[in-house]
Amino acid sequence: MSLQVRTRFAPSPTGYMHIGNLRTAIYEYLIAKVNHGKFILRIEDTDQERLVEGATEAIFKVLQMVGIQPDEGPGIGGAYGPYVQSERKGTYAPFAQQLVSAGKAYYCFCDKERLGVLKEKAEACGEVFVYDRHCANLSEEEVKAQFDAGTPYIIRQKMPLAGSTTFVDAVFGEITVENSALEDQVLMKTDGFPTYNFANVVDDHLMAVTHVVRGSEYLSSTPKYNLLYEAFGWEIPTYVHLPLIVKTDGSKISKRSGDASFEDLVEMGFLVEAIVNYIVLLGWSPETNQEIFSLKDLESVFSISRISKSPSAFDLAKLRWFNAEYLRQLPLEQFHALATPFYSGLEAFDQLKISKILQPRTEVLNEIPQKIDFFEQLPDYDLELYVHKKMKTTLEISLENLKLGLPAIQAIQQWDEQTIHDTLIGLAERLEIKNGQMLWPIRTAISGKDVTPGGAIELIEILGKAETIARMEDGINRLTTQLNQ
Repeated sequence: MSLQVRTRFAPSPTGYMHIGNLRTAIYEYLIAKVNHGKFILRIEDTDQERLVEGATEAIFKVLQMVGIQPDEGPGIGGAYGPYVQSERKGTYAPFAQQLVSAGKAYYCFCDKERLGVLKEKAEACGEVFVYDRHCANLSEEEVKAQFDAGTPYIIRQKMPLAGSTTFVDAVFGEITVENSALEDQVLMKTDGFPTYNFANVVDDHLMAVTHVVRGSEYLSSTPKYNLLYEAFGWEIPTYVHLPLIVKTDGSKISKRSGDASFEDLVEMGFLVEAIVNYIVLLGWSPETNQEIFSLKDLESVFSISRISKSPSAFDLAKLRWFNAEYLRQLPLEQFHALATPFYSGLEAFDQLKISKILQPRTEVLNEIPQKIDFFEQLPDYDLELYVHKKMKTTLEISLENLKLGLPAIQAIQQWDEQTIHDTLIGLAERLEIKNGQMLWPIRTAISGKDVTPGGAIELIEILGKAETIARMEDGINRLTTQLNQ
């Protein structure tokens, strides 16, 4: 019987959920689901100084928003709890002591001042600071003396100085790192908390995690983890390191640089489903040309073998395309429900008709107000909008056709889109002019914009007869004044 696949998402509550974190969570969830396994949520809050209030709640909120329900975790339960590391504080020290007894770790009594001096010297020489193993070979008597004196201490992992460590990653293949490049990492801190790296390994083992999924920036740290697994005699999990997500210019994505988090994107008007779809494709490709996937779709088609080694660029323009596709596929009533909160001041108009013209022309929900603000009030527009090369309109032609179109609009008795269409297109035919020469000036006069959601006929119907006539008369007056100057 094969071992059940168990993955875990183990974020630290130290800030917002960035795109890379969310992608890791989604991939871990999908690896579990496609293999009929379990997806675990574990909160890694061992770095107490960096904890951000509300960050843990934000993690739960984001997972809920994207539709990921952990099989085990805080507030959910499971056979391997508790699932918050600070609640497991007493778990780690015995394992660290076990490594000390086996000669795989040691007590380090170096204070911050000494370490600071070492770091300054290394930086002055242009070198990367590496602990000098000052305490690595203290005798039992020396260690006891420090204990008796009450000297604060940490526990460091004792790395091999010679040889190399090789491991296999499911994405990047076989990786070899020289042991001389590995620092004696800290396992237990003076506050009694384990470091992230140590708690990670212990908890992954105790929680029977089979697949460790994380960013490729952790590739160089993996030998440290493996040496811990080997020191304990534990089975090493399958590693799945993910390619970096970068900006289109190749630079690193960071909140400090103003790059959007998941929740920022939602607040900007992107649909959760579109964000998830796009993020999954940053580093993974399906076997077909299909691009639109729901999370449910991905639960049956996702595969580790299709994860790329190359960095992926987060392109907001591509995300906009995905979002527009999702918006267009929604039933009109559902799009209307999403769009209605942006319709402030439009109570006098048929808002469902506004949604109908907006849906095929909207990429991001938050841009709706600027697309439809002219319904509430005609903007003070530039008369050069009436000039359109393709439509072959000039200020003079626009004025003439507005004057001809106005009585035709005034004469309409049955106010609906078909009647308005037949009236204006019929007028253009009788005048032997192109439809655009009639419709462009009217659309400009009633909207004051060069780009609108919907054409002149659709806008005329929504605005209503009285408002359309008033705006056309205003356009005629503006053009007349301009041309008489």
